[in-house]
Amino acid sequence: MQKIHPFLWFDTQAEEAMHFYCSVFKNSTPGRVLRYGDAGPGPKGSVMLCTFELEGQQFSAFNGGPHFKFNNAISLAVDCKSQEEVDTLWKKLAAGGGEQGDCGWIKDKYGLSWQITPTVLIELIGDPDPAKAQRVMKAMMQMTKIDIAKIQQAARG
Repeated sequence: MQKIHPFLWFDTQAEEAMHFYCSVFKNSTPGRVLRYGDAGPGPKGSVMLCTFELEGQQFSAFNGGPHFKFNNAISLAVDCKSQEEVDTLWKKLAAGGGEQGDCGWIKDKYGLSWQITPTVLIELIGDPDPAKAQRVMKAMMQMTKIDIAKIQQAARG
């Protein structure tokens, strides 16, 4: 197991979320499902913790009850190589009640925030030509889902 990995708190949907995320990402593997025993605090036999891997990154999903909710202070960023990958992930993460945000941000049906970010966007925002970088930033700030063709058009001026 990797030394540091995301640990996601759910009310009761940890196993459902694990399977959902594994359906979204091609290179994924569901892992162990641990259940509460006599010591609780959850009902005996109910799912306590699930482990899984997405694109080589290990995750844990925990059923801890309704005490905490996800918020925008943390998100999972996904590096995308093509518009097809951006579009596919966007559609899958929006399914079932996801909420589209600005500048490539989207919340899935569990309220977890994701940044679906084309590699080229980061490259162009960091371009040594400040005018080009600003045009790209301005274009991105007007988008919901990132459109690579429009980002590249803005870069060209």
